Amino acid sequence: MRTCIFPLILIMLSSLAAKNATHAAELPTTNDQLEIASTDWPWWRGPLRNGTASAKQTPPTEFSTSKNLIWKAPIPGRGHGSPTVVGGQVFVATANEQIDGQQSLLCFDRQTGEPQWSTVVHASGGMQKNNKATAASSTPACDGQRVYINFPNNGGLYTSALSLTGELLWQERISDYVVHQGYGASPCLYQNLVIVTSDNKTGGAIAALDSKSGEMVWRRERPQKPNYPSPILVHAGGQDQVILVGCDQVCSYNPLTGATNWETEGATTECVTSTLTDGQLIYTSGGYPKNHMSAIRADGSTEVVWSNETRLYVPSLVIRDGYLYGVLDAGIAMCWKADTGEEMWKKRLGGTFSSSPVLVGDKIFVTNEGGEFFIFQASPEEFLEVAENKLGEQVFATPTICDSRIYHRVAHLSDSGERQEMLYCFGQ
Repeated sequence: MRTCIFPLILIMLSSLAAKNATHAAELPTTNDQLEIASTDWPWWRGPLRNGTASAKQTPPTEFSTSKNLIWKAPIPGRGHGSPTVVGGQVFVATANEQIDGQQSLLCFDRQTGEPQWSTVVHASGGMQKNNKATAASSTPACDGQRVYINFPNNGGLYTSALSLTGELLWQERISDYVVHQGYGASPCLYQNLVIVTSDNKTGGAIAALDSKSGEMVWRRERPQKPNYPSPILVHAGGQDQVILVGCDQVCSYNPLTGATNWETEGATTECVTSTLTDGQLIYTSGGYPKNHMSAIRADGSTEVVWSNETRLYVPSLVIRDGYLYGVLDAGIAMCWKADTGEEMWKKRLGGTFSSSPVLVGDKIFVTNEGGEFFIFQASPEEFLEVAENKLGEQVFATPTICDSRIYHRVAHLSDSGERQEMLYCFGQ
């Protein structure tokens, strides 16, 4: 039986609320209504998996280490994964490169920032290559019962499940993994499945694991090419689909069985960004060996409705009222008409961007690698800046915005060059 992903998310998030004594969730059942009311952020890119936060909240637009700061907590080691916020807990992954690549999952109290637990998932063997990469660039996913995390380790890609008290419950090796740049794909939850990818030069796989046992439910081999996106669930073309771009193709898989819904040549070899949909089209982008951005019909016809050569390689897009918004890696904010690809405006912000934007109502929040935090209007008419803040010296993680608070992973550099990551919580 085919079911719509948005009611499923409603059931899952309502379950999260009951299990963790958080607020009730109310999600839309149509793709053109993006407003949500969840006060949790259970996985990469938020409850709707598209970087859209609840519009029914009022996060601060001005903040610093001394203004609108609720709490801050030091994070040992390095990582680029975003915070996951469920119930009374905040989860982040980290790697201690000084201790032979040790990889851990950390948990903090949501209200106070006090550490609750730290679990070593891999005692050694964490893998990263590109100077911008880390061995902990995946964002955890939480279903209210367990928390799931991906780590590249000792020549393989592993997915692990932990209890909410930090006990390691199961661990599964997905495939061999040869590091080309790094690894940053996050786990995707669907019903009782944890869907993960391990694209790399040895082939890799996309696979679904049973969330309780870690047993492999289905597995599909992937091309022998480096690639970095997370598997993204969309409800488009009348069905739930897992979309994976890159390796010179765009593929749609049945999330329950792994069967191919459709696939087409396209995208480019190496992609990073997460796919968006408006229910009819999916929007993809990539950056090596060619710059690429496109809209493809998700009904199985594989029609490319429009494409361009914009270099939107690492930061993902957001969508509102029929318009796409994004920030190019080179620091240029842009807006396009979603159904035609028509460019509406562009504005240079400055700096280089790896963090993805988050949409809150009619405002977009995004940070460059130098810690400059920009907030601007999601308006197709023109670029309108709301505020600009400065936070730290290095930022690669995407902020998490829920329940009127901003959770952000930021690195500070001392005069002597020492690096210290901090997890900040800002609120009015």
